[in-house]
Amino acid sequence: MLIRPPTDFKDCDVTDHGLYLRRREFVLGSAGVGAASLIGASSAQAAALKYRPNRMAIDEDKTPLKDVTGYNNFYEFGTDKSDPARYAKMMKTRPWTVIVAGLCDKPGQYGVDDLIRRFPLEERIYRMRCVEAWSMVIPWVGFPLASLIKAAAPTSQAKYVAFQTLRDSRQMPGQRSDILNWPYQEALRLDEALNPLTLMAVGLYGQTLPNQNGAPIRLVVPWKYGFKGIKSIVRIQFTANRPKTSWNLLAPREYGFYGNVNPDVDHPRWSQAKERRIGEFFRRKTLPFNGYGDQVAGLYRGLDPRTLY
Repeated sequence: MLIRPPTDFKDCDVTDHGLYLRRREFVLGSAGVGAASLIGASSAQAAALKYRPNRMAIDEDKTPLKDVTGYNNFYEFGTDKSDPARYAKMMKTRPWTVIVAGLCDKPGQYGVDDLIRRFPLEERIYRMRCVEAWSMVIPWVGFPLASLIKAAAPTSQAKYVAFQTLRDSRQMPGQRSDILNWPYQEALRLDEALNPLTLMAVGLYGQTLPNQNGAPIRLVVPWKYGFKGIKSIVRIQFTANRPKTSWNLLAPREYGFYGNVNPDVDHPRWSQAKERRIGEFFRRKTLPFNGYGDQVAGLYRGLDPRTLY
């Protein structure tokens, strides 16, 4: 997949969303160099992963590892971009169980290492576009979510797939604040979840996933804004009705259920037409569906583009 970067031009910065949200903490009170070294600083289980060669690459420079692991939104550990790298090291990612339940014929409980052994891993180099108008290019390692869904055998009544993050304020100090209604929840339509691009990531840059990036297993949906990529998943459930999702519950006018990247639909507080690629000086144009329209636009045929946000 070859996509030339469009012409960049200067644009004004928007307020960092984490800083914007921290206004609530001030009112309510807050609660108390190589790949191996960077990742090992936050994950005791850091190790090289065995995976298939990259099958889905883009012709763009990868974001440096130090930025991928040091500039994160993971509010379970705080709202500053550096908080996840600072505090996530306390989270224990082994043993770790993922429950698969709901409208399926083969529910079960899986250790994350069992999933890694069961489903062959592959590298996917994807763009990642944050709703805050910054972006990265990240080499993920994982397996298609479709593989796990097919193993679970959802029934004909299943229309959605819901995800839930670990809730443990002892390990995740950000959960001591009420910035969100914990645990974090996200969801996809079943056809979105089955799309070949949708990935369950267990690593990046060839190493096991760092805690601050969503260890030990997270969702990656590259045509959607980053808030759809739920981290540290402990539960996957098939449902008939559209599940509630965390950011949509908090601010439905700002965060829709779909969260598809769309340069023509602005966030209520800033433009989405341009983005700041981490490591670059000039802004670049935002691509519809983050550049993956050929693979996913058909999922939304007949829907109003504004409802997709």
